[in-house]
Amino acid sequence: MDDSGGTAEGDSSEPSFVNGRLPEVIKIVENGDLILDVTFENSKDTLRSARRAQPRSARGEPQPALKTKVRLAFRVSVSTLKSQSKYFEKLLGDMRFKEAKDIASAFSALSLKNVKPGAADEVDLPWVKIHDDDEATHYAYRDSAFGDLLRILHAKETVTKPVTMPFVTTLAVLADRFDCTSSVSKHLTGGLKFKWPVTSRKPVRDEVARMSRNNEDVLRQKILVSWLLNQPARFQAATKEIIMNGSCRWSSFPEENDTSDATWWYLQDGLEEELQFRRQCILNTIASVQRHFLNLYTSRTRQCKLGYDSSAACDSYQLGEMFKFLVNKNLMFLVDFSPGSLDSIADTSLLQIDTILSTLRQCPSYQLDKNHTNCGLRTRVSSILDFIQGLLSASSIPIGRSTWKSNRQLAAWMPSDAEEQGKDEGIQFRFTRSLANDQRFRFEDALGAEKFARDVFTASSWDWTAEDQVPDRVATTPRLNWK
Repeated sequence: MDDSGGTAEGDSSEPSFVNGRLPEVIKIVENGDLILDVTFENSKDTLRSARRAQPRSARGEPQPALKTKVRLAFRVSVSTLKSQSKYFEKLLGDMRFKEAKDIASAFSALSLKNVKPGAADEVDLPWVKIHDDDEATHYAYRDSAFGDLLRILHAKETVTKPVTMPFVTTLAVLADRFDCTSSVSKHLTGGLKFKWPVTSRKPVRDEVARMSRNNEDVLRQKILVSWLLNQPARFQAATKEIIMNGSCRWSSFPEENDTSDATWWYLQDGLEEELQFRRQCILNTIASVQRHFLNLYTSRTRQCKLGYDSSAACDSYQLGEMFKFLVNKNLMFLVDFSPGSLDSIADTSLLQIDTILSTLRQCPSYQLDKNHTNCGLRTRVSSILDFIQGLLSASSIPIGRSTWKSNRQLAAWMPSDAEEQGKDEGIQFRFTRSLANDQRFRFEDALGAEKFARDVFTASSWDWTAEDQVPDRVATTPRLNWK
């Protein structure tokens, strides 16, 4: 292995000597007829991160030396690369590219010598230079990943051990660059035997339920890999997990250098914006529940329906207890007209949606006295929380890979610019008795819940006072009432 420099793609097919010698040649196939001369460059930050990770990942096994620049040559088959990769098919076969012309010239020269390319010496074969930097992956061992990528394309066994998430992510990014994701996807499923890391766990008692930065880094890699390598089930599970758990990148109070610039920290093809928008829609819906009842109890409309002389006092009591509960549970923050009061607002970018629902369920059954039963927030909000919990199990919450790939406009929750401009007024969702009593929404993936969940979460306003609505005539068919 040589740590000397290399040049970019498109240079001469002649091998370049450095310090009087060629770079180490790794034979992917013994009778290969092409040499890929690849230079890998690593930044200081990447090398520093790799050195910190070495003691945890080495497990007593020797690790390759870390260098800012690594140059390796790979002996490969032209026909195999062209059949497995559209990138190499054009680069090596299209005569408009210099590489293809150089390969044809080299093969002609070998033919004049009566030497078959597969039996020729390495110096006589055509050399194609490739340059790779760590901007996308920040992974210091891309030479190993690239070598295994070539082995997969040539139906050989990979050699990198152990197979880690950063390695698989780098493999997927390289496969996307060289347009050979189909072959790598098949190998990931069958031959690589990769065990996907678990990023979700239940917090222990009294622990703040927040996803750590390291866990989010791995989760985002899972989303990217499953997107690039066509793993729809894992992609759906991972996108739902980040919607439910949030991301430090989506904070309303971002800090400088708070996130990495690796490619998975800003997911491609509109995924980043869509995932953030879906989480915002769900959070807005849940927040509208407590906001709805706070508005009711602060209005002049009597909420206690018992008809006692103390009903007005009951409303005031319930408002105070409701307010105290929400503030103590950090579900509401006191902000006044002073700019400094904004500092009291907590960063909720990593607040788990399940935690919010479970916290709201903890609201006690407050009573002014023994006569005022079922007057508080708990009684009125329980069926609403069950309803929202049921909608969160719908398959429309995560992003479906196939639908996002084939018809993004139909699958997206986020409206396009044209839809946003053409929208005159928002749509209001009204919670009815039939929806509150319908048992189908207590189960995951209920019939019709997919579109229904999207309509509810993307509404512009919500009316959660079910008892004030007119009951549906057909109890077996819950329907949305829109104003």
